[in-house]
Amino acid sequence: MKRGFEVISQYKDKNINLPKRATHKAAGYDFESAETIVLPSIWKIIFKSVAIDAKQWIYDTFLSKETQEERQEREKALKPILVPTGIKAYMQEDEYLQLTNRSSNPLKHFLVLPNGVGVIDADYYNNESNEGHIYFQMWNFGLTDKVIEKGDRIGQGIFIPFLKADNDETVGERTGGFGSSGSASH
Repeated sequence: MKRGFEVISQYKDKNINLPKRATHKAAGYDFESAETIVLPSIWKIIFKSVAIDAKQWIYDTFLSKETQEERQEREKALKPILVPTGIKAYMQEDEYLQLTNRSSNPLKHFLVLPNGVGVIDADYYNNESNEGHIYFQMWNFGLTDKVIEKGDRIGQGIFIPFLKADNDETVGERTGGFGSSGSASH
């Protein structure tokens, strides 16, 4: 087995479709949402944050200071939503799966991937933290909340080989799931 997709154990009985290419010459495999998710409008969050900032300025100026927990809660609201796919991918060690947006998402649905593209490394497959579950990070820049229904196509995955530099060195082994390879101290 060189490369492909599997349903993670948590979603085995939830009618998850394996990613497929839409046409014979398509490069990307279409991923679907494994659950119904509401993506809040980023504008609603920003305007709410601005209103909170104004209220906070009054509070800070005349009464008290915002706690670190309150600031963290507001920052958390601006983070992208992780849309689960229920899928994991296996591949050769010199390949990765590039996650990209569907071309229709920004134009028709006001949805973007804030990280531009996602990178699923070969060692993400079956990691202990989350079994290699693939998520798409998404922002909704539309004026209203967007409901993504279970089974809606949300993005594409493209298997891509990569080259290694002369005298290649790695920092260590994967120790977790989503975002874990970037957590080494530098």
